[in-house]
Amino acid sequence: MMSRLKDVYKSKVIPALMERFGYTNINAVPKMEKVVVSMGVGRAVQDKKFMDTAFQDLTMITGQKPLVCAAKKSVSNFKVRAGDKTGLKVTLRKERMYEFMDRLINLAIPRVKDFRGLSPNSFDGRGNYSMGLSEQSAFPEIDPSRIVNTQGMNIVFITTANTNEEGRELLRQFGMPFKD
Repeated sequence: MMSRLKDVYKSKVIPALMERFGYTNINAVPKMEKVVVSMGVGRAVQDKKFMDTAFQDLTMITGQKPLVCAAKKSVSNFKVRAGDKTGLKVTLRKERMYEFMDRLINLAIPRVKDFRGLSPNSFDGRGNYSMGLSEQSAFPEIDPSRIVNTQGMNIVFITTANTNEEGRELLRQFGMPFKD
């Protein structure tokens, strides 16, 4: 069974982008490559339970086990030594990527308090977009009553677009609520 957003890509997004940018070949149309969701859990150095709860939350949100990342350098100001576990990340591709994007766009983003649209300036010059959420409770999988510590996350959308304009239009066609 094909995910709803992948079906939207094939039926609506491809024709819209071909018309807008004048592509003659369907393979030249930008597409989603992957979505990377990451959490910085530096507090886990002092509190070991913090890493476990963040690990469980990210697993529930993405449907995939996160990779635990270690600090590469020691930073005395943050009381972090090289090798300390300070981050979690998940790389989503194919069906899981489209399912996650669908839940993010249609369920999580509308639940963010005082939301006024995503910044259209967070592109990297090659059509990839980065955004952040300040707390994990925006996702319906997370029960707000059991949250001990709120944890933010970074979400990066990697596309095959060559320019920011192509990437912005691709994500806008998927339903990303950018500010105008």
